Amino acid sequence: MTVNHDRPMTYSKMRRLVSFFSALLKGKKAGFSDFLHKLVSSQQLCQHLDTEKLLRRQSKLRRPKEDKVNVSTVNPETSRMKPSDFDYLKVIGKGSFGKVLLARHRKQGGYYAMKVLPKQMIVKRKEQKHVMVERSVLLKGLQHPFLVGLHFSFQTPNMLYFALDYVNGGELFYHLQREGLFPEPRAAFYAAEMAMALGYLHSLNIVYRDLKPENILLDNEGHVMLADFGLCKEGVAIGGIMHTFCGTPEYLAPEVLQGHPYSPAVDWWSLGSVLFEMLYGMPPFYSHSKAEMFENILHAPLQLRSGVSQAARSLLGGLLERDVSKRLGQSRDFVELQEHPFFASINWDDLLARRVTAPFIPKVTGPSDVSYIDPEFTIQPVPASVNERCQMGAVSEAFLGFSYMNPEECVAAGPVS
Repeated sequence: MTVNHDRPMTYSKMRRLVSFFSALLKGKKAGFSDFLHKLVSSQQLCQHLDTEKLLRRQSKLRRPKEDKVNVSTVNPETSRMKPSDFDYLKVIGKGSFGKVLLARHRKQGGYYAMKVLPKQMIVKRKEQKHVMVERSVLLKGLQHPFLVGLHFSFQTPNMLYFALDYVNGGELFYHLQREGLFPEPRAAFYAAEMAMALGYLHSLNIVYRDLKPENILLDNEGHVMLADFGLCKEGVAIGGIMHTFCGTPEYLAPEVLQGHPYSPAVDWWSLGSVLFEMLYGMPPFYSHSKAEMFENILHAPLQLRSGVSQAARSLLGGLLERDVSKRLGQSRDFVELQEHPFFASINWDDLLARRVTAPFIPKVTGPSDVSYIDPEFTIQPVPASVNERCQMGAVSEAFLGFSYMNPEECVAAGPVS
């Protein structure tokens, strides 16, 4: 990793220093929520937002040359996959509960990002629902070029396994950490692909709720891939609202912080926050003090400094609008972003078909190249626990229905002895 030591400490570098506190907050959501409620208690009224016109379904974003997989053709609890079918090569990521490993299927030879989660910790923190929602969202036929897909899921008595698309161009966070900020055309390219992915999820009545640079990956051709669907909310149709407090503090919409009912428009606020960070080097309302940052998100004026185009400032102002009824994307969802002047140079059909050359193409030599994965992860040893022996019938009642094999890969996988 090349770092310019003459550059002052960037926001991204500083965030690595406080990652412990972020993990602590995730692990103690109840206490965190209480803190927020005290912070805004004088203003916290559970008013219903005007969401009657929110997010009309946009149904033309699916990858044109792929058909949805009929997942009902496979018995979910007779998946033939087990941990010993894979070689685990490197640690490539870490989540709230477990690790993500580069895994190679011993017979097929295919590479996967294997997300391994310990059941005991998930049950202890009462996160079973989030895990099963993530699995469900991955199986919603998400055949979209900018979303990470699921190939297999299986379990052992102590562990859960997601075999996902392996994307080795690095996290957007990693590239921001190295470069500080992006030129406007590069930021526009990433924002357009993120907007297409979010619009597609919204068309399926799914709200993402956790857009942040750590969840935005680049593939080996430089295209965006959204990952980690653990905080997704299903079944939120046009005009639907939610109440659950979740997400990453820097990217949370004000209505979430206030405990108000909220809608899929929270994803457009988060997109505005990520775009702001790509253009300016840090999120729009950031402060070292969490309490001050929350106050800034709720009340501080949006500072749109010079150095970016008027179209960029207009888009940021529209996405980072506190009044949800006026926020860009509130009425016609993704279509409103498509029509914005900031994206005037984007051919959306070509973008969806991946015919647009990315402004930055990672120089990877092959699937085993982890040069764009943060060494913080890759230097860690592969835990021995990932090779836990699988016992037939040893299925936790908390995770019934978890195991899955993509029908298109059943024949390729072959019988496992």
